[in-house]
Amino acid sequence: MQDDASDDSSWPLAPGDDDQPSVMLVGRQLKLWRTAAGLRVPEFAKSMGYSADLVYKIERGVRIPRPDYLDKADRVLNAGGKIAAMAEDVESARYPKKVRDLKRWEDEAVELSAYGTHNLHGLLQTQEYMRALYEMRRPAYSADEVERNVAARMARQSIYDREPTPALMFIQEEVTLRRPIGGTMVLRRQLEHLLQLAQLRNVEVQVMPTNREDHAGMGGDIEVMKFADGSAVVRPDDQFTSTVISDPKQIRILELRYGIIRAQALTPRESLAFIEKLLGET
Repeated sequence: MQDDASDDSSWPLAPGDDDQPSVMLVGRQLKLWRTAAGLRVPEFAKSMGYSADLVYKIERGVRIPRPDYLDKADRVLNAGGKIAAMAEDVESARYPKKVRDLKRWEDEAVELSAYGTHNLHGLLQTQEYMRALYEMRRPAYSADEVERNVAARMARQSIYDREPTPALMFIQEEVTLRRPIGGTMVLRRQLEHLLQLAQLRNVEVQVMPTNREDHAGMGGDIEVMKFADGSAVVRPDDQFTSTVISDPKQIRILELRYGIIRAQALTPRESLAFIEKLLGET
């Protein structure tokens, strides 16, 4: 039987998360199914192969059950697929609210233009690169928080599978391609991944060399998302909020700045050659 420390069939729920009511509702439904089957928690936990403590936490809405937990509960309680179907109700709750909001914007965007100064854009990162980033955060994240954030960032990369495919344009400062986040091998695999993404027909990657004397990007990161109805939003570089800027005047200013940065950076072809050269040196 698995205990809480080693369990991988649930996710933690962040304090104050606005999806807590839906998680608590799923927990209550699981409890109703269990009691209707005449099973006490210890008996049910034994049948499931998990600790009674975990079952209590899921039923109280403190932990988010993963799909495999719900599938097993469905079989143990002979629910005919009704419990397994609850996976849709708790899927979004596994991710922080900020990421859920961001993913919603990205899922609707037809064009995304981003300029990054400190690290690679989240949509460009490998899983081990992003894990290294989260593990170095200060104050430190717990192990659960690291895994939750990594899973959320990986989920955003479904944007590459969308149809129709959105236009994705990334400009990265040279330093973001040189800094060995997670170590040399992590950086090598990250550069290889970047080259693979840059081969996609809807993706353009450009590098802003450090030796540029004239640089329009000194004001920091920029990300502009445009939508099918002609509207656009700008996402500020703020780790504490998912609020976006929709004021047309501010958007025009940042679009102008992004256009100049793009013109000052290496072309996409030159950028690929530059990344290949860095890979050979790493």
